[in-house]
Amino acid sequence: MDVATYMSELGQQARAASRAVARASTAERNQVLLATADALDAARAELVTANSKDLERGRENGLDSAMLDRLELTPDRVDTMIEGLRQVAALPDPVGVISDMTYRPSGIQVGKMRVPLGVIGIIYESRPNVTVEAASLCLKSGNATILRGGSEAIHSNQAIALCLKQGLAAAGLPEAAVQVVNTTDRAAVGELITMPQYVDVIVPRGGKGLIERISRDARVPVIKHLDGVCHVYIDSHADPEKALKVAVNSKTQRYGTCNTMETLLIDQEIAGDLLPLLAEQFRSKSVELRGCEQACAIVGDIVPATDADWHAEYLAPILAIRVVAGLDGAIEHINHYSSQHTESIITENYTRARRFLTEVDSSSVMVNASTRFADGFEYGLGAEIGISTDKIHARGPVGLEGLTSQKYVVFGDGHVRV
Repeated sequence: MDVATYMSELGQQARAASRAVARASTAERNQVLLATADALDAARAELVTANSKDLERGRENGLDSAMLDRLELTPDRVDTMIEGLRQVAALPDPVGVISDMTYRPSGIQVGKMRVPLGVIGIIYESRPNVTVEAASLCLKSGNATILRGGSEAIHSNQAIALCLKQGLAAAGLPEAAVQVVNTTDRAAVGELITMPQYVDVIVPRGGKGLIERISRDARVPVIKHLDGVCHVYIDSHADPEKALKVAVNSKTQRYGTCNTMETLLIDQEIAGDLLPLLAEQFRSKSVELRGCEQACAIVGDIVPATDADWHAEYLAPILAIRVVAGLDGAIEHINHYSSQHTESIITENYTRARRFLTEVDSSSVMVNASTRFADGFEYGLGAEIGISTDKIHARGPVGLEGLTSQKYVVFGDGHVRV
């Protein structure tokens, strides 16, 4: 069977299964997740065997140590997958919730009901635990899913898929509600993202190259973000102690995440006093600093920044610093260079904070808080399938509600329009 035919069959099966998942009760969908958790716990030996095959092949193919680390299923990571399933099962079910009910002058009641998106295609790289995370969120929100993991994790993903099938069977739901693509042929991705008759939305999780390709070629709506070029702006009305604490945490709490600060902006009125203190703290954590001309003049040994630095997502202990002409200069810089992920202002001035919240065009905008809080768990979503910087129904961290849509519902009692 060729790849196009195979993917078409997966799509047809997923579309049929999505209807069964959508009408399943909350208890049935939770049963899938809890039974899958038990199946994973019972299949630890099989998971290790499958994962060892992927690791061995990865070493033979020259995967670097960081990629091999992401690929490995350690006992702790299996524990985390199991705990994640149980946590998602405990989350409130968004499906079927009716809101905004109002009486119209005609006497009818109009409101909105949360409904599943249908079939979600998820394309991801290396980490096999994403198979469980993605499947659990899709199932809990009433969706079927087609999962296309990286070729380097094919054996691990297939072993996890068997556990998901056991969970679905335990709740009497069709196995096709979660399908893991079993071919490593890259043509499968091209087919998956061009099947709008079967797939309602695509969620790519991986490097910028993968996401750019999906965004360019997809004929299905895509929930995605390309970069995390996040900013912290320290206003002239900032509390210096808060500014130091938030800026350092935004950059150094973790370097390789999409919500890590990559550019620090500071008001020219306070830069002379505060920037040397910031530089000292960043240097103590071995962060390389690259600055504008004014920043270099204030702190002598900063590397001069180029225009490329203002666009950069370093994902490393490197920070770009720019001295700006107040709030207007900060907003202008952010809206020009930002990837619309996460931005934060440090200020004690309410009016300036409100302007920043209103005028900065990003999916998360913060006041006196670290950009590292831009996360589904920290936002109270329980879990997330990714971050969206698009301006569609889901923006920012995408949890269960982001995997649903709304439809209007109308209640009458024999009402007719006159």
